[in-house]
Amino acid sequence: MANGAFHTVYGIEINLTRPDPGHPDRPGLLAEITAPVERRDRHLLQCLQHHREGRCGAEEQGGERSPWMHVRRSTVGARTTWVAAHLPARHRPTAEEDDRRKALQERIARAADRHGCRYEVGARTGGRARGDVLVTGPGGLRIGWTGPYAPVTAETVRRRSRAAAEHGIVPLWVTCDERAAPVDRAPWARVDDLPWQRIASRAPMAVRAGVRHLQQWKCLRGSVRACPLNGSWCGRLHTGWYLPALCLPSRPPTDVDELVGASAAGELVPMRVPLQADPSAVARMWVPVADRDRWRETFAEEDRPAPPGPADAAPVAPAPDAGVSYPGEELDRVCRYGEEDFAYDDPRPRTRHRARSRDGHADAVALHTHDGVPERLLTVPRQSRRGLVVTPEQRQRAAAALDCHVAHVGPCAGCGAPIDRYGPRGVHACAPCRARVLARRR
Repeated sequence: MANGAFHTVYGIEINLTRPDPGHPDRPGLLAEITAPVERRDRHLLQCLQHHREGRCGAEEQGGERSPWMHVRRSTVGARTTWVAAHLPARHRPTAEEDDRRKALQERIARAADRHGCRYEVGARTGGRARGDVLVTGPGGLRIGWTGPYAPVTAETVRRRSRAAAEHGIVPLWVTCDERAAPVDRAPWARVDDLPWQRIASRAPMAVRAGVRHLQQWKCLRGSVRACPLNGSWCGRLHTGWYLPALCLPSRPPTDVDELVGASAAGELVPMRVPLQADPSAVARMWVPVADRDRWRETFAEEDRPAPPGPADAAPVAPAPDAGVSYPGEELDRVCRYGEEDFAYDDPRPRTRHRARSRDGHADAVALHTHDGVPERLLTVPRQSRRGLVVTPEQRQRAAAALDCHVAHVGPCAGCGAPIDRYGPRGVHACAPCRARVLARRR
């Protein structure tokens, strides 16, 4: 990253280590250069070395980055500063990439027709962003499939996903690269990197990532799964999302054709799951609707928003450079591309927090741990008191009313009322408690 750039419109050098970017006569300059790239001219800021010499390290090292710059924050230690980073080079799809995208369109349209869904190839969203295939399910649910085999930026993914959501369309991005921009930034699915002939064929095309299933277990000695925290057992409740092959018992992988029908029918739904270690980070995935409902039931109390307080009434917007330090350094006119730790093009980087353990739980996404099983998840409501608290006369009257032996009278596991619990016709809970349990299972 660089500490400055060249402003191509004003013909001036920008020094990001100063609060006035080196030009006190231009009070709005900082807000102009720190605006998102989609709201300004892409060629507004240029690498200083490229402007002076006609070349820079970004173009010479692989050609993945352009000489055009954008300004972002960089935090090192406890200090946050402005830095200039190279924008990704504009990439036109190759003939092979275009063939694979068209083959995926054909496969999605064929699967939609087989599942009784309507489809539209090359549908536009809001008259601007073009999706590959728009699939409409029997209930009217619309899924916008996009398979960008050519690289796309994170901002493009967010912008097109927002446009789809504003028009009542659920976006679904298909990628063959686990590091692609759509991963965890929008509803996504990853497939194998196949030639267009295989994609267009009727051979199975499995979804390798992006579809997960909920797994919950009480971590006890002898449990089938070892504890993801210590590799042994801890006596607590673990809840996480696993790939089909890592579920117990294992699930068959989801095929792309199956995902087309299941997503349009609402059987597989997109989820945005906050991570327990960092609530500001999320994992995105497609999950069975029953698993989604189970998750919401488990974390109902945690997901309930807090009541608004006085501070929520009139929030004050922070200044554009709030928290930024200005060390006042000399302007560095040498291109530093290649010396950076990573190439950056996203103001909100993707964060993948995975559980780390000794027994393969590294692929458990959004693993949550609780000290005990939430009361609302118990099959039969927990008994408010232990044993049947009645007098001998009350037990005799209950046995007569229940038409059972006096020794067979016991407490309902739900409400504690006297029932025929231990006799040949004995039951675990009374009729009202069993009815409540059955109602919850529907």
